[in-house]
Amino acid sequence: MTTINAIRLASLVTEINVLVASGFSIAAIIRPQYLVPAESVPTEASLLLAMYAAARTIPLALFALGAIYKQATPALLILGALAGAMQLLDAGIGLFEHDLGRCAGPLFIAVLQFFVVYLLHRSVRITPQAKRG
Repeated sequence: MTTINAIRLASLVTEINVLVASGFSIAAIIRPQYLVPAESVPTEASLLLAMYAAARTIPLALFALGAIYKQATPALLILGALAGAMQLLDAGIGLFEHDLGRCAGPLFIAVLQFFVVYLLHRSVRITPQAKRG
């Protein structure tokens, strides 16, 4: 895979990842009934937790989208790996809840994210510069 294709693929997957994560956290603030179990009643505590989720996902999305726009490959590698780690942790929460849907979706995104970060890392060959002088 060429470096340009790896950057495009990693950019696309990372963009989808961070926008979906941000969308869920914003939806949890605005319309929590879409995300909590049907028998649950949204409370002030659930709103507070949703705001904590948004506080981590929205800045990540902004920085990742900035790295994609600037085509900053080193930043994309780091932010893509971070986005994948966050999805992996979300999958762990779904597993803890015994909710297959809330485990499988984030796990799929995490695996895909780590795969494209690996492809990008492999395609970018950073060689040390020769000493000057």
